[in-house]
Parts: sequence; structure tokens; C-alpha cells
Amino acid sequence: MKALCPTIFPVVPRLLNRMYDKIFSQANTPLKRWLLEFAAKRKQAEVRSGIIRNDSIWDELFFNKIQASLGGCVRMIVTGAAPASPTVLGFLRAALGCQVYEGYGQTECTAGCTFTTPGDWTSGHVGAPLPCNHIKLVDVEELNYWACKGEGEICVRGPNVFKGYLKDPDRTKEALDSDGWLHTGDIGKWLPAGTLKIIDRKKHIFKLAQGEYVAPEKIENIYIRSQPVAQIYVHGDSLKAFLVGIVVPDPEVMPSWAQKRGIEGTYADLCTNKDLKKAILEDMVRLGKESGLHSFEQVKAIHIHSDMFSVQNGLLTPTLKAKRPELREYFKKQIEELYSISM
Repeated sequence: MKALCPTIFPVVPRLLNRMYDKIFSQANTPLKRWLLEFAAKRKQAEVRSGIIRNDSIWDELFFNKIQASLGGCVRMIVTGAAPASPTVLGFLRAALGCQVYEGYGQTECTAGCTFTTPGDWTSGHVGAPLPCNHIKLVDVEELNYWACKGEGEICVRGPNVFKGYLKDPDRTKEALDSDGWLHTGDIGKWLPAGTLKIIDRKKHIFKLAQGEYVAPEKIENIYIRSQPVAQIYVHGDSLKAFLVGIVVPDPEVMPSWAQKRGIEGTYADLCTNKDLKKAILEDMVRLGKESGLHSFEQVKAIHIHSDMFSVQNGLLTPTLKAKRPELREYFKKQIEELYSISM
């Protein structure tokens, strides 16, 4: 990055989260952390007033090194493809002194259909609809979302929406209704300023044995904020009463995270350490409680897997989305063991 010196930096939220975690992990004393948070709050106050700069006294004292790690020339960051943490976006707008835009869309609508409005530097939403399309919300009865309350499945219509899947009329009929609306499978909520917030996921929902509906991707987006977690797959089905998970730790973060808890070893050793697995599960459950997950939405057991999900091993799509059927089959043995141990 230092050699390339990018000015416009497209990035997925997971990398922004890693950047944020690395910055705060280096503030390794209470005083350093307090000073970093104080400086960030001062700059965030400027951002809320519409001032984005990288030449303040706080930049000189704290943030110039962070900016230099990206080459020192970044003036715009664009993120999408997954939900981004409002806390992370707010901090990076201040620390990097650059505009950070968040968008939402799908391949089926030529990527983007909403985008942050320039000058609106609030976080927690994906911006307003782009001029090329209309967006509406429709009822999702099984998840108790109602369009009359400003919540529902996001549907998109416009010239940017595709005409259908090649030689696949069944999938096309499933995605596009008779009026040309693309049903995205994402649940959105209109905010007072006319911006859209992604709050849930309709696709891939399933029912547990006791009848509760579960949206695993919503849960994964919460658990991924755990510092040692790089990737996660949450699994459940209608024959089981609880959820289990497959966790891939972050090889850069986990050793130091484990060391703070008195656990040492190589990355391979840590991935098989039962005490560390318990600590990771407890941290995930803590985040789940803080985010308002119901008890049935919390995983009860996890398996630690040392290798990343990737396009090469067939577990991710080219846009880095999880291939859930493939993940379920790949980890079939581990999932069965988790259920047998936890019964």
C-alpha cells in the first residue's frame, strides 16, 4: 500500500475491521487507548460538522502514521459487499481524514442501488437510492417485518436490474416478479432521512426444531466482530434445537489475543486448544447479547478450522460470499460431532 499510494481505495468491511482492530491493539495501555479515543472523538466532532481533513493537531499527534500505512494519499474509501460497523466507519473517517462511502447492491442490479450521499457522514446505513432505480420494501410475514412500518424485503426495479439468469427460467422467476421487481432477499428499514439500513436477511432462513425462524447471516455479521474471528459459518436445521458454528481465526490477531489470556503456541496449536475455543465462543456470545440476539440465535458449540474459506477451495463465490450448501457439505463431519457432543 505504501508503494502504490492509492487515492481511491475500494475495500470490503472485513479489512476495515482488521485495520480498526490492529490500530486499537497497538494502543496497549489504558493511557494510550484513552488518548486515541479522545483524539478520535475530537475529529469525529469535526466530521459531524462536515469537516474532513488530515492536517489537524490530532493528525500530527496520532493519525499521520495510520494514514502513512495506506500510502498517505487516500482521499476516498468505498466499501460494500457486507454490512460495515458504524463504529469502525466513524473512527476511520476521523483517523484517515478522508471520505468513506458505503454502498449496497447485488450483481443482479449491476452492483450498486444505494450509495452514501456526499456530505452525509453519519454511519449505520447504506445511503439513499441511486437515480437509476426505484426501491420498495415488501412484507416478510415469517420474520414479522411489515412494509407499513417501514421494514421489509428490499425490492429493486430500474434499467440497472438484470433481465434474468441465462437459460435458468426457474431461478429467474424466483428473483424477478411479474412487475420487474428484483427481490434481493435482504431486509431493510427506511430511516427518517430517506436512507436505507440493512437489518436482516431473508434468504437462507431456516426453522429450528422448536419452531423459531433463524437468519444465519445476521448472526454471522455480529460474531465476525469478535477480534480473533476472521470467518464464520453458522449452521442449523429443522431437526435440531440449537445452532453450531465453524470458526476460522485470524492468524495475525489470534496469537496476541490468546497471549492476553495466558495461552501461547503456534497458530496450529492454538486452533486445537480447548481453552481458547471456549474463550472465543464466550466472546461471540457476549457480542450476541450486546446486539440483542435471542438465546435460540446464539451458537452453542463451535469447531475451530485453521484454513480460510476461499474461492480456490470452493467455499466462497468470486464476490467472496459464502457458499452455504458447499460449506454444509464440507464440514458435515464436524457439524455432526458438534451436535453429538452438545446433546
